[in-house]
Amino acid sequence: MNYLTFYLNHFRMELPHYKVIQSKKPLKVLVKSNTKQIRPYVVAAVLRDVTFDSARYASFIDLQDKLHQNICRKRSLVAIGTHDLDTIQGPFTYDALPPEDIKFKALNQTEVHSAAKLMDIYSTHAQLKQYLSIIKDSSVYPVITDSNGIVLSMPPIINGHHSRITLETKNIFIECTATDLKKANIVLDTILCMFSKYCSNKYTAERCEVVYPDGAVKLYPELKYRKETVNRKKVNSYLGISENLDSLSSALSSMCLKSTVLKESDVVVVEVPPTRHDIIHACDLYEDVAIAYGYNNIPKTLPKTTTVGSQLPINSLSDKIRNEIAYCGFNEVLTFSLCSKDDVSTKLRKPFDTQSTVRISNPKTLEFQVARTNILSGLLKTVSANKKMPLPMKLFEVTDVVLKDVTSEVGARNERHVCAIYYGKTPGFEIVHGLMDRIMQMLNIKFSSESGNTYQIKAANDETYFPGRCAQIIYQGNTIGLMGVLHPEVVTAYELTMPCSAFEINLEPFL
Repeated sequence: MNYLTFYLNHFRMELPHYKVIQSKKPLKVLVKSNTKQIRPYVVAAVLRDVTFDSARYASFIDLQDKLHQNICRKRSLVAIGTHDLDTIQGPFTYDALPPEDIKFKALNQTEVHSAAKLMDIYSTHAQLKQYLSIIKDSSVYPVITDSNGIVLSMPPIINGHHSRITLETKNIFIECTATDLKKANIVLDTILCMFSKYCSNKYTAERCEVVYPDGAVKLYPELKYRKETVNRKKVNSYLGISENLDSLSSALSSMCLKSTVLKESDVVVVEVPPTRHDIIHACDLYEDVAIAYGYNNIPKTLPKTTTVGSQLPINSLSDKIRNEIAYCGFNEVLTFSLCSKDDVSTKLRKPFDTQSTVRISNPKTLEFQVARTNILSGLLKTVSANKKMPLPMKLFEVTDVVLKDVTSEVGARNERHVCAIYYGKTPGFEIVHGLMDRIMQMLNIKFSSESGNTYQIKAANDETYFPGRCAQIIYQGNTIGLMGVLHPEVVTAYELTMPCSAFEINLEPFL
């Protein structure tokens, strides 16, 4: 028995069971009808008698930041507000008012400002400026106040200074305003489950009443548990293993899922806790069994049908080019296939190309409006997000872009590109030029003005690149890409301050 198995068998903690406490006089949140114009939903709960220290406090703030960035979609779907309940008085009111009518001292501010003034103040704030667009153009801003008119928060921008959380805070009022009620419940459950362990009455949360304008009363949090069944034969068939019910139950328990064996039905009944909102269907439990079992431990078998597999030529070529560029000292990155319209147009000083750009019909965020038509914008965003890293930065990516194509069955096609970028105190044009020449050398393509299997470089003018510092890369008489020093306006559009050089070419012609 190895050490890990010994540890799991002898020191495993009992799984916590999260409970909702129903107070005789629960705190109420009164929702006004104006909120329908901007953020119609709110959920709330209370954590009683919490004990904070510096590590727990930092973790509490960090959890909120992480939730805001992922499931809350940068606060566009849900915004979290946490308050010291002992400094405020219920019932609370959730309303939406004109910016001039909202006045309070925001978190870490020294003076009282109107909401309109705060929007101006935070327009240059490193973290908060990205959230202003969520409500800035609205005629009303959401605001939560207590019975004395004290502003708790102006979601999704900032909380009030009066009810701020400190290390001495004992009772925490948590409110989540949202445009998606399901996501709000997930966020609230997550915070409560993670930090109810620090309450004197562990793993409990006090319920609040949310009263809507039509008189409907909703109780939060829900902290729901539900039952799912896992069929032994199905699990073994899907995963390619042969485990008994007890082994499956043990595997699920190791994934923090309480399970019970029903041998007469040949199933394992699993209790899905409120910490696992990611479990939507029984197939998610099959995945947990596979993780606990270990993917590398699943026996490898030959397929039942005779097939001959081989790597696609474009992928084989891409892998070879990746290795070669990495040997030259460049770091590979992976960027999103979707981006904003500005990323493929305005920031690159180009008009939006409706003829070749695939647009998302119902984008959920401004960051994912279109399919990328180039890799360069993704690399620039990567550099912008890593400005604290040592210079120079040498990055590359070999991946697909998406272009409209009426001849394709789905109306679009993928095109494999390679892009490299150099960001430092000097433009480094000779470095990206040398890298491009090395790629051609590896492909056994010579530089020549003659026709045939050769490539050429010719001066060109492109809005993205600095005038007189741009060149076309031509292969067999066709332009396959561009290379040069980026225009200063492109660099500043991505909040960068150093010169930058790049090239991007299409790999499809080399197959």
